[in-house]
Amino acid sequence: MAEDLDGKVALVTGGGSGIGRAIAAALAADGAAVVVAGRRQGALDETVAHVSADGGTVSAETADVSKADDVSRLVDAVLERHGELNIAVNNAATVGKGAPLDEVSEEVWDQVISTNLTGTWLCMKAEIAHMRKHGGGVIVNIGSNLGAHMVRPRMGAYAASKAAVNALTRVAAIECIDDGIRVNSISPGATDTEMSFRPGESEEDRAARIREAIPIRRLGTVEEIAGAVVWMASDRGAFAVGQDFVLDGGATIAV
Repeated sequence: MAEDLDGKVALVTGGGSGIGRAIAAALAADGAAVVVAGRRQGALDETVAHVSADGGTVSAETADVSKADDVSRLVDAVLERHGELNIAVNNAATVGKGAPLDEVSEEVWDQVISTNLTGTWLCMKAEIAHMRKHGGGVIVNIGSNLGAHMVRPRMGAYAASKAAVNALTRVAAIECIDDGIRVNSISPGATDTEMSFRPGESEEDRAARIREAIPIRRLGTVEEIAGAVVWMASDRGAFAVGQDFVLDGGATIAV
C-alpha cells in the first residue's frame, strides 16, 4: 500500500458500488481512513468487506445526501469516529428515467436534482464548514461528461444536474482556496458500471455501441476514475484548483 494519504480521513458518498466503491478502495490503498456513505446498508457492507480484505481502513454510514439532517449526521459521525475530515468525494448520484424534456415527470426531475445537485451542495456545505475551521482540505465532486461538456437526448434532468455540479465546483473553488480548501471535479464518461447499460441491453450490445461512440473504443474502468480522484486528493494534485478533469476516452471531442 502507498502512503501518500497516510493519516488522512476521507468521506466518499455513493460508496456502495461502482465508481464510489473503487474510489474508496483506492483512497484506502493510498493510506487514508475511509468512511463510505449511501442509502443501502447491504451495499455499503460489501464495500467495507472489499476494502478491508485488501488491508484498508474503512467504515460505513447510511445517509441520504438529499436530506440535510442526514448529511449533518453523516459528517458528525465521521468526526466522532476519526476526529477530522481531510478529503471529501461527493459521488452520490442517480440517472433517473430517461425521457424527452416535455415528458419528464416532476417526480423524476425532483429525484435527480435532489440527489445529484442538492445532495452535492448539502455535502459541500457541511464539509466546507468543518474544513474552514480545521486548516483546510480537499473536495472532489464527481460530475459527468454529460451536462457542461456534451448532451444526449432524453437525459435533460441528469445533464442539468451535472452541469450545475461543475458550476458549484468552480464557485466553491474561488470561495474556499484562501482557507486552504481545494475544490475540483472529475467528469467521467461511459464507465463499466450498471449505470452504463441502456434498458434491455446486453454486455455485447453495450460493447458494440461504445466502439462506435467513443474514440478509445471501450468503456472506462472504475479504477481509472478512482486513480484520478486519488491524484487530485493528494499533494500530487496540489496546484489543481477549480478544475474539471474530463475522463471519457475522447467522447467529448468526437461530437
